[in-house]
Amino acid sequence: MIKIRYLLIVSFLFCSNCLFAQSVPAWGGGADQKDISFGFSFSYVSSYFKIDKKADWRKPYIDNDGNKITDSVKSIGSPSSQGFAVGFLTRFRITEHLEARVTPSLIFADRNLDYTYNTPSQNTSKPVQATQVDLPISIKLKSDRIGDFRAYILGGIKYSQAIGSHVNSDAGLSLIDKHVKNVNSFASYEAGLGCDIYFEFFKLSPEIKLSNSFGNVLLPENHPYSTPLNRLGLHTLMFSLYFE
Repeated sequence: MIKIRYLLIVSFLFCSNCLFAQSVPAWGGGADQKDISFGFSFSYVSSYFKIDKKADWRKPYIDNDGNKITDSVKSIGSPSSQGFAVGFLTRFRITEHLEARVTPSLIFADRNLDYTYNTPSQNTSKPVQATQVDLPISIKLKSDRIGDFRAYILGGIKYSQAIGSHVNSDAGLSLIDKHVKNVNSFASYEAGLGCDIYFEFFKLSPEIKLSNSFGNVLLPENHPYSTPLNRLGLHTLMFSLYFE
């Protein structure tokens, strides 16, 4: 009977210690205790163009010699295209619930424009090459910490710069083989939400973010695929994992 009592006491103490240990919040590598901290990220990228077409966008394309290059256009669309990004994080602590972030990333994500014509054999899809560097600057508003979890929202702007120029990438091609091109640099606004999950030696932050470009990202040219377009806006969805 005495042995059973000792066993119950030891079991109770062990369980109490386990429960107490589980209730202690993880340190998270001390990231929140620093005024400046650093990290890195991996992101899934999905993007498409918002298309604004000219009033006469359906017209067949006629070259300078009067030759009919394409038939009348039936539709122009931009399906979602997938890509990925790798980046870095620099965090600046402002208050307990507010911080500023700079998160430069290298983006690998081509976009597509689909053209359909009255002559089906002319239907085509034109990829718009887009390897670029993004430089977002955002403000992050955080909730109170509950155990090892904290939610947040963020908003900001970013500057995008293409790597390498595609201006003359199709210089030797015929009109029917020309590419649609974007300007080399543009700005966007973005907003998102996520959560901080604290572990013993680091903090993990899953995040989803939407961005839309300012102005026109289309580089206007005189060929069958650029001429019908008035402007292009870029819409991007990013799902990221930040390790800090």
